[in-house]
Formats: sequence, structure tokens, C-alpha cells
Amino acid sequence: MTQALLREIIDYANRANPYPLYEELRKTPVSHDGDGPYVVSTYYDIHSLLHDPRISSDAKNLKATGDDLLGDQSDEEGTTLPPSFLKLDPPDHDRLRRMTNRPFGPPHAPHRVHDMRDELGGLVSGLIDGIVETGQMDRIDLVDQFAYPFPVSVICRLLGIPREDEPRFHVWAETLAASLDPDPDADPTQRGKGSMDARMELGMYLAGLIEERRKNPGDDMLSQLATADGPDGAMTTMEALSTSALLLIAGHETTVNLITNGMLTLLRHPEALERLRNDPDLAIPIVEELLRYEPPVQLLPQRTTLSDVEVAGVTIPKGASVWLMLASGNRDPKRFENPDRFDPDRKDIQHLGLGSGIHSCFGAPLARQEAQLALSELARRLENPRLLEDPPQYRQNSVLRGPRHLPIACDGIRP
Repeated sequence: MTQALLREIIDYANRANPYPLYEELRKTPVSHDGDGPYVVSTYYDIHSLLHDPRISSDAKNLKATGDDLLGDQSDEEGTTLPPSFLKLDPPDHDRLRRMTNRPFGPPHAPHRVHDMRDELGGLVSGLIDGIVETGQMDRIDLVDQFAYPFPVSVICRLLGIPREDEPRFHVWAETLAASLDPDPDADPTQRGKGSMDARMELGMYLAGLIEERRKNPGDDMLSQLATADGPDGAMTTMEALSTSALLLIAGHETTVNLITNGMLTLLRHPEALERLRNDPDLAIPIVEELLRYEPPVQLLPQRTTLSDVEVAGVTIPKGASVWLMLASGNRDPKRFENPDRFDPDRKDIQHLGLGSGIHSCFGAPLARQEAQLALSELARRLENPRLLEDPPQYRQNSVLRGPRHLPIACDGIRP
């Protein structure tokens, strides 16, 4: 039963609306067929495991038993890029995350994200103005024309990566993001080679930039990662490579989905869109409710138990594969009243949309600010926006779920 439900959730045919499947999954909070992963689908159990030191993010701890019918989705070893801190456990995880945070956020760089607000606003305005310049209000692809180029420009500016290099790293980023998708029908040999090639090419590209920054450092994060030497010492070249690759890919992939899922949801709820148009401050609770209602990361399929762990009366043995179904937990009626209703006025939105525990989303403050600015300006400037396709075409990825295209039309665009 569990494997059948997982395959349905992963099946692209259900990408537009996996939530009824999550509802079915929650009937057994911890489910296991005996030949697949242990699947945890309820809010409190997921939240507890995200904070449990007995749950590992390092794929090397998974028993090599072949018990996961959907395949071992771990990255290849021996490539140019070692695992990022996202796939490490303490103390290595903690050391690298501290080092990465020094140039990004409190306490050492408390104003970095806040001080980008005017620049972010300028990027948003410029992209919307670019839509005006096309003169094609009858068909706008909100992904290609707005939701993708905005966070890509932001992460390039933050890291110090030339924006004109986007066509180069776009293919690598998409390939590596696709490798997270536990697709049982994918050719593992072809996928493995594609992922390895992308990692190698991205690693070589970033290595050149890091070497250049060590010679001529600037005020960007890549320079600081390459040259900083704080209480935890300095990053090795390989650590700087894996960290910058993580920031580059995660820094835009999830935010694209957050903005696109957000606008899709608002267009399906025109009363909320109208409220946001008249009250830009409503963007703050709207984004939090969106992170619960339509999270950009749906599930975490790469966790492993370091010892036997009992959850909801089920003992998960040491070395077992554990899947944490974040989007299911966000719709758990035992945690949220009327969980399938989009409600920007919800008072208690302690969602799992950005994870929790030591692996909570590193770039959460920036992602929130980007989404708030993007959605409030789209609401303010687009006149009578409407969906042209519902549901739209979704990306293949079941982990990073979001529309691949979002065709809309509007009657005009305000200054």
C-alpha cells in the first residue's frame, strides 16, 4: 500500500494535485511495506524527526541492502563536488553552516538581506516593465518572464556570479535539481552520468571564479567564502566549491516555485489577490500561508536512522531509509484547522515549508523577502490578471514541485 501511494505521489499524472494522496497517506502516520522506505506523513511526527539527532542527512549511513524499491537517490561519490553541508551531519554540518552564515546573516552580517530590499524592488519593477515592453498582455509566461529571472538575478548578485553566465549554469542546475527527484522510472545509469557531468562542469566553473576572487576579492559572498578565516578556520577549496554550488542552486530553484505557486494560488483566490493589491503588508502572512498551503519543497526522501527510533508506535530500525512528507504534514488536520483552505488570516502558521531543525532553509529570510516583494508588486501592477491554463504545466520534479510555465493574461500594467 505504501509503495503504491508513493508511486502515485511521484507519478507526474498527479503533480497538479497530490494532496488527496497525502490525505490517504496520513491514515497511517508511519507506513512501511517491508521492502521500501519508512514514510512519515503527519505534522508532529515530521517536526519531531527534523529535530532528532538520530536522523541523519548523510546518505553514507543508509544500509546498502537495496531495500528501497524507488532506488538510492544519493549523489555519486568521487566527483569534483563533495556533499554540501545540507547532506552532512554535525559537527561537519554545523561548522560549514556557521562559516557560510558569517557573510550572510546575524550576528556578523545582520543587515545583508535587509539592505538588498531596494535592489530587489528595482529588479521586480524592471522585470514587470519588461513585460510591458513586449506589448503582449494576452499571454504572459510568469515563470519565464518573471518568477525565474528574478531570484536568479538576486543570487547572482549576492554570490558575485556574472548574470550573463546564467545560460551556462541553468542546465547544470536543472540537471542537479532533477537528481533529487525519486523517479522509479528514470534510467539510473543515464541519470547518474548526467548528474556527474553537471557536477563536474559546475565545479570547474565555480573553481575558476573562486580562484579569481582569491586574487581580487570583492564584497560578494563568493569572495568571502573563498578568503574568510574566522574562528572555524578557512574553507578548503572543495568546501567553498560545494557551498557555493548549494547556494547557487538552492538560492533560486525553491524561490521560483514559491513565487509561481503563490501567484497561481492568488489567481485561484481573487479575493485574496484584491486584498493584497490594496494592502501590501498582507504579503507577509500570505507568504507564510503559501509556504504551508503550497510548499516549494514537498518531501525529503534522503534521511537515515542512526539507531532504532520509535515513531507513532512503529520502530524504525537503524540504517533505514526515512521519507519525511513535508507537504502532507502542512495539511494535517490534527495540526491545522481546515488545512485544505487557503487562509491568509490564519493565526498560527508554524509550517514545515522551510523545514525545521538544524537543516532549516538557510536562505529563508531572503526567500521570504523576494516572495513578498514579487507577489505584492504583481498584485498592485497587473490589471485584471487571469489564468489561461488551470492546472498549468508542472515541472517533472516531485520534490521541488511547481509549474514549469504559468500562462496568464491581463488587461494592462500599472506604472
